Amino acid sequence: MNEQQSGGQKQILVADDDPAILRLVKIIIEKEGYTVIAARDGKEAYKLLQSGEPFIAAVFDVVMPYIQGTELVRYMQSEKRLMKIPVIMMTAEQNPRLSSESFSAGAVAFLPKPFTTAQLQTMVRMFIQRGQTPS
Repeated sequence: MNEQQSGGQKQILVADDDPAILRLVKIIIEKEGYTVIAARDGKEAYKLLQSGEPFIAAVFDVVMPYIQGTELVRYMQSEKRLMKIPVIMMTAEQNPRLSSESFSAGAVAFLPKPFTTAQLQTMVRMFIQRGQTPS
């Protein structure tokens, strides 16, 4: 791992239209030592993705106003700069189609709400460490 990765800001983009969930996810991820950039809906997340910020991972709600989480993942898959960023999708919807759509869009994990702190921590650790191994 080069100096840049270990010493640089480790930013994770989190997008959810539910302020309570957004706050909860932010607290859990920040406890892991990462900086959270929060978006209140899909449009805000899309703008942040376009801004060139260096994200090491993303956590998106599937169902959000303006732009759905799965659409954000598809956009990321079409951009060379963003396609390697692991994306964890989460939703309170009980529709099994949403998880398969999330995976086919390019998400690496699917977290049903409500989830426990431990579930989110484990996913974040698993995918971020995997993403940071030198290629």
